[in-house]
Amino acid sequence: MGLSPQIQEICKATAPVIAEHGEAITTKMYEILFENYPETRALFGDAPTDQHKKLAGAIAAYAANIDNLDALSGAVEGMAQRHVRTNVKPEHYPMVGVSLLQAIKDVLGDAATDDVVDAWKEAYFFLGDILITREKELYAEK
Repeated sequence: MGLSPQIQEICKATAPVIAEHGEAITTKMYEILFENYPETRALFGDAPTDQHKKLAGAIAAYAANIDNLDALSGAVEGMAQRHVRTNVKPEHYPMVGVSLLQAIKDVLGDAATDDVVDAWKEAYFFLGDILITREKELYAEK
């Protein structure tokens, strides 16, 4: 089962503002993540200093293609491969998700309505489930 048309519509409608503020959102997300979940810092220890830019780009691409996820299959596979190399586990996804949603609220302020935040929450965890499933396969192959 995929995302509802309503969730897709909200995410696509907010894609431009998410892209415009993407780097501020992801920079803030990492600050929140490392402050609230310091154990996650090790997962990003070898990450390049432009990791927030890469994540911002990935979020913008996801928003723009949320109604055509097949277009992102190569990117999703690349993320899953990197996550396995850096030892990302299923339990890390909620930590990142909560941090990302808080960062969206902090950066977008009043534009981050409950409907927008709820849509992005559903979209984040939907993609997270896809990644977790693929990463489990990759871990099993190791």
